[in-house]
Amino acid sequence: MTLRAPGFPEARVRERARSGTGAVFPAQEEYGNTLFGAGPTVADTGDDLEHLRLVPPVFVPYRLEKLLELAREPTHADVGLDTDIGGLRSTLPVYVSAFGSTAAAADTDLGTAVSRQAGRLGIPMVVGENIVPVNGYRPTVRRGDSLLRRIRAYADAAPAGTGGVVVQQSTEDADTEVWNLAYSDPSVQPLIDSGRLAFELKVGQGAKPGLGGMTMIGRGEAERLAGQYTVVDLPGADGVLRCGTPGTFTEEILRQQVRLMRNNFPRARTWVKLPPGRDVGLAAATAWRAGADAVTVDGAAGGTGWAPRAFLDHVGLPLGECLRRIEPYPNCLLVSSQMWEGVRAVKCLALGARAVGLGRAALLAVDEAPETGLANLVDCLALEMRLLISALGKYRADQLGDEDLWSCAEDRSSAGLPRADREPVAY
Repeated sequence: MTLRAPGFPEARVRERARSGTGAVFPAQEEYGNTLFGAGPTVADTGDDLEHLRLVPPVFVPYRLEKLLELAREPTHADVGLDTDIGGLRSTLPVYVSAFGSTAAAADTDLGTAVSRQAGRLGIPMVVGENIVPVNGYRPTVRRGDSLLRRIRAYADAAPAGTGGVVVQQSTEDADTEVWNLAYSDPSVQPLIDSGRLAFELKVGQGAKPGLGGMTMIGRGEAERLAGQYTVVDLPGADGVLRCGTPGTFTEEILRQQVRLMRNNFPRARTWVKLPPGRDVGLAAATAWRAGADAVTVDGAAGGTGWAPRAFLDHVGLPLGECLRRIEPYPNCLLVSSQMWEGVRAVKCLALGARAVGLGRAALLAVDEAPETGLANLVDCLALEMRLLISALGKYRADQLGDEDLWSCAEDRSSAGLPRADREPVAY
């Protein structure tokens, strides 16, 4: 299977997957005979993040602190990127977003390759919805991809004490008791014992906020799944549309769901995934106050799965607007949507996120280079993040703040940032 990603910088992601950190810089043959420096024109995509620039300061007190600590001038290599992501230790403020049962993610070789590389990198990996209802919990001759196959591939490759597996559950997953299967499986016990298992309640996703999971399946598969899902025959389509339910949530239902997760699975971390809805700020606060270890937010167009074109183009808030609506909270906010390079990631960290998720980019990278693609892509991301954070005069991602950002949008207050005429930030 060869993946395609229309509207996404696929060629640049594939180049990074092939070449590694050399792709962060212009081509070597351009050095010395090409004049650089003209900035790109910001496209009017409606995404607030595209209208933000990172702005290093002249005076750098954090750099002075680092200089005194090291007894030498610090460099970008001194930037620390290890962090806690929803109770899971991670080598970077990066995780692999949820891949469910769609054909692109459920390809056996691709799914396990992502799992192996994420494990080796020591970054958390989310296993997405509907895998158990569609492919089963354990691998079989008939259906090779399965939830346990991905978990094992990750666990076998992960260094001790870092990373972790996050098992997502949708409404249909709950009917097949996905969390119970994983929590009671002896082969998953080492992850539980080492504190590297989390469960994520899926409330929605960016690709289709307000809808459940969707994917195209064969007619034979449709007959098998008709009792669990709504299946729709689309004239002219080569297959049948399988539709999951979005689930029904109120503030009280979400509170109770989080409390049940914590009570029923006390040794697993509790995550909640939210769509880019207009009340995303209230939803995030509700989940945190109920005890969630992490809240994940997809911006509009986040997600790799099948979705109506109208939703991809016109439904849901862009990620930057989601970040503006979520009030600061002393817990873990995770975000995803169009992540593939360091500058967008650093902007999100400056706006309050703890880590960013790789979705399309991770699948494309592994499709390009099954053994090294994700590792190469993440190496590029980490190098850019260290360069950018160092340029901002800081040496930990959690030192970033909105003082590091400037908006070129006409109404800066709508971006939740200081106005251009505001007094300089005092340290």
